[in-house]
Amino acid sequence: MRTPTIGFIYPDHAAEDDYPLAAAALGAGLPVAHIYGTDLHAIPELLDLGSPDKLRHGAELLAPHQPEAVVWACTSGSFVYGPRGARDQVDALATAAGVPATSTSLAFVDAVRALGVRTVAVAASYPDDVAELFVEFLADAGITVVSMRSAGIDTAAEVGTLTAEQVRQLAVANDHPDAEALLIPDTAMHTLAVLPELEAALGKPVLTANQVTIWAGLRLAGAAVTCPALGTLFTERHAHAAR
Repeated sequence: MRTPTIGFIYPDHAAEDDYPLAAAALGAGLPVAHIYGTDLHAIPELLDLGSPDKLRHGAELLAPHQPEAVVWACTSGSFVYGPRGARDQVDALATAAGVPATSTSLAFVDAVRALGVRTVAVAASYPDDVAELFVEFLADAGITVVSMRSAGIDTAAEVGTLTAEQVRQLAVANDHPDAEALLIPDTAMHTLAVLPELEAALGKPVLTANQVTIWAGLRLAGAAVTCPALGTLFTERHAHAAR
């Protein structure tokens, strides 16, 4: 089956090289367009980053690639709007792009449901006040967060400098025995290359921001692509779930 082209609107620069890594593994076209703002993990800045004008500009940048779906590849810049606002955000993006759209926050909800889990732990990079908004976003979707810990990192640029070993340490230190899956919600963090190691170390599914973003984009375009190197979510059972 032909793999569609999915366009991603990515804020600033941090871990966007996860996308060509995934594209090579999947044999897919995953073009990335960048929009810019201050990269602080702070609520006013995040509201500005996910504003309609900025996302409309991202859609314009992606248009030459003729994507079959577009994704706002930013967790904090979507959940900061709340559940209703995040849906309004992607509805406006879909109108601007002329194709279906979603965001990383909504992708996390869909991915948790596809895995069939109810309890999760969250290993966040954000300051606590921002991370708590993600917990509230998940709770609104009926997902129970049994543990949330934050590294309290102020900027996306700093998150992007975390090494693979630091990401592994963050995951292992912030798991919880009552969690059926671990969520790592920041597209600024490099995670795709270490996903199999994380899942092996924890013995459970691990959902990371760039992983669920790519999965949701493919699903939105009607493609269910399996790639175990990208974690449990990309195994055949879950790649085809909830379509």
